[in-house]
Amino acid sequence: MTDLRSDTVTRPSADMLAAMAGARVGDDVYGEDPTVALLEQRVAELFGKEDALFCATGSLANQLGVWLHTPPGTEVLCDAQAHIARAEMGGHAANAGVTMRTWQSVRGRLVADDALALVAVDCGPYLVETACLEVEDTHNFGGGTVQDFDELRKLSEGARALGVATHLDGARLANAAAVTGRSFDEYGALFDTVSLCLSKGLGAPVGSVLVGTAEQMARARVQRKRLGAGWRQAGVLAAAGLHALDHNLGRIADDHLAARALAEAINSVRPGTVDQESVVTNIVLVDAPDAPSVAARLRERGVLVSVLGPSALRAVTHLDVTAAQCAEAGALIAAELAG
Repeated sequence: MTDLRSDTVTRPSADMLAAMAGARVGDDVYGEDPTVALLEQRVAELFGKEDALFCATGSLANQLGVWLHTPPGTEVLCDAQAHIARAEMGGHAANAGVTMRTWQSVRGRLVADDALALVAVDCGPYLVETACLEVEDTHNFGGGTVQDFDELRKLSEGARALGVATHLDGARLANAAAVTGRSFDEYGALFDTVSLCLSKGLGAPVGSVLVGTAEQMARARVQRKRLGAGWRQAGVLAAAGLHALDHNLGRIADDHLAARALAEAINSVRPGTVDQESVVTNIVLVDAPDAPSVAARLRERGVLVSVLGPSALRAVTHLDVTAAQCAEAGALIAAELAG
C-alpha cells in the first residue's frame, strides 16, 4: 500500500526505535523523566521560549495553549477551517468552556486585517471579549497553505496592541519553515504560545510540544493532569521526538517534492484536476466527483487517500513514501478519475 491518508501514518525507523529502546526514563508526572525534560528544553530553545510541555497529541497541545489565554466567558478567534474549529471534537468548548468566532479566508491564508477586525475588547457587560487569536501554519484544510510571514507579524503586532494573546497551531510548522526559510525562534517571537507536532512530517510515533513562558507551562502541566493526560515513563516517546528533530527536520522539503510529483502526475492525465500552484508543502487536494467511491477503488489498487467531502480527496506525502511512489499513485488517481 502507498498510504497517503496523512503524514501521521509514518512508522519509526530502526534507528529511531533504537533511540527509544535506549532512552533514560523516569516518572514524568513527578517531573523525573530526564529524556522528556531534555526534549522540552530542546524545543523551548528552538522557539526562544522559557519552557515547554510534551503532550500526547496536537489537539491536546492546542487545547492547553488556547485554554491558557481564555478565561471562562471569553473567546478565541480563528479561521473558519482551522483545525481547532473543525477537527478537535469541540474540545475547547466541552473541556474548557471556550467560545469561538471565525473569519473566512481563501485556502486558509491569513489576512491579518480580517482577523483583527473581529477583535472585541472593552465591551462592558454586553459582548463577549476576545482573549486569544489563533492561527494555523501550515493550514491543513487549506491544502498545506503556508502563511505569509509579514501577515503573521502584522497579526502579532495588532494583537499585542489590543492586549489580546496569540496561539500558533504549528502542527506542520516545520513544513512552513522549509518554504519560508524562517527559523522556529522567529515564529516563536510572534506568538505567546506555539504547538509543534512531532508525529507528522517529523516522523515520531507520538507527541506534540507546547511552548511558552515557564509560568504558562506550569499551569498547562496542571491542566494536562486534570484532563487525565499525565504520563509516566514517557521518555521512550520523547527519545523518538529528539531523534526526529536531529534526523528528519532537514529532509522535510523532500515531502514537498513528492507532493508536486503526485500533483503533476494527476494533471498530466487530467489537466486542472489539482491546482498545482497551491501545492507548496506536502498536502495535495484533488477535485473528485463521488470522492468516496474513488477512494474505495483506489484502496483496491493499493493507494490510500482521505475523503474530505463528497467531491474532494486529500493526499499527504511523508517520509515513508518516495517521489516515485507518489508519481505512480498520481497516475492511478488520474486513471480512476478518468473512469
